[in-house]
Amino acid sequence: MVRDDDFAYLRKILKERSGLALSADKQYLVTTRLKPICEQHGLKDLADLVVAMRSGTKGRQLVEEVVDAMTTNESLFFRDQAPFEVLINHMLPQLIAARGGRPIRIWSAASSTGQEAYSIAILLEENAAKFGRQTFEIFGTDISQAALARARAGEYTQFEVGRGMPQHYLSRYFTRGERNHYVISPAIRKRVTFEARNLLDPFDRLGQFDVVFCRNVLIYFDRPTKTNVLERIAKIMPGDGFLILGGPETTLGLTAQFARHGQWRNVYVRTVSGTRATPSDRICA
Repeated sequence: MVRDDDFAYLRKILKERSGLALSADKQYLVTTRLKPICEQHGLKDLADLVVAMRSGTKGRQLVEEVVDAMTTNESLFFRDQAPFEVLINHMLPQLIAARGGRPIRIWSAASSTGQEAYSIAILLEENAAKFGRQTFEIFGTDISQAALARARAGEYTQFEVGRGMPQHYLSRYFTRGERNHYVISPAIRKRVTFEARNLLDPFDRLGQFDVVFCRNVLIYFDRPTKTNVLERIAKIMPGDGFLILGGPETTLGLTAQFARHGQWRNVYVRTVSGTRATPSDRICA
């Protein structure tokens, strides 16, 4: 059981560092996620963990570990297949026609252990002939250093590749490594750049993105944080950019910077002065 004052402290730290808004009924989740940290550091319980988090250099390290443990979320290959099909068959052809050969940049925000970013990379490799000489840049970010280390390694268990990865892609783009794990091919790995980024921090240095996958992230934020993140994403997208959210997520009532696409589920387009852009408005300058 978590004491009320300790739980309040943990909620405050998580909100400030990651945007994660824990409701009052999440004490069991906190206990479950943080118990391994207590055991690893020889701490008796969460009360001892909170005391240690408040103290010195070790405290700063523990804060990072706690945020990491609480924000590492599930990721699957080709999760909710539809957005990937729309990306390849509709979004990218439209963007290629508008770019005149300039690189198309795709951001997988909160990419966790990399399955989403690698799913995109695999599809680009599969459709290389279709897209000709067009170049793409895939950027995966996450707050968790541990998740990013796994993403960069590109190594997955049989259980992980068994969830969403088509067999023909598995045989074509993975090899068996140590511990019977599957290691993604260098050709796919080199297509993706992974970096540590917090969605609460400024996006200015990331550059502009044509397509942003930000799926199943906003559901963990409170309303003001959702609005803040969405409006900052809008600032680094061109007028013809596409935003893909998760199934339960929406921009409705949060910002006028995006409008729901009329045909594609969970896809949002940039707006101009709070109104949906016309095709001519949405050609990137």
